[in-house]
Amino acid sequence: MDIQQEEHGRKGAFFIDEDGEWIAELTYFRSGENTITVDHTEIDPKLKGRDIGRKLVEAAVNYARAQGLKIKPACPYAKKVMDSTPEFQDVASSE
Repeated sequence: MDIQQEEHGRKGAFFIDEDGEWIAELTYFRSGENTITVDHTEIDPKLKGRDIGRKLVEAAVNYARAQGLKIKPACPYAKKVMDSTPEFQDVASSE
């Protein structure tokens, strides 16, 4: 299951597509010159127990690192994952 990314203007998403339908997604928007805000994470219940949500957050973290960005996790799930994962703190926004 590959995580893909789309970005249009200031908004973007990391997602898993199955037969043309997004079955998992993490959405974000650019909230500053060097910051993205993760505002939503949703996973189809059929993917339960596969750690897909964490993998989506990790994809956003890797993207932020590659682009020199910080992440502001407004989504409660993304915030929980980022706060509990020490190796993600380098891209955590202090705002």
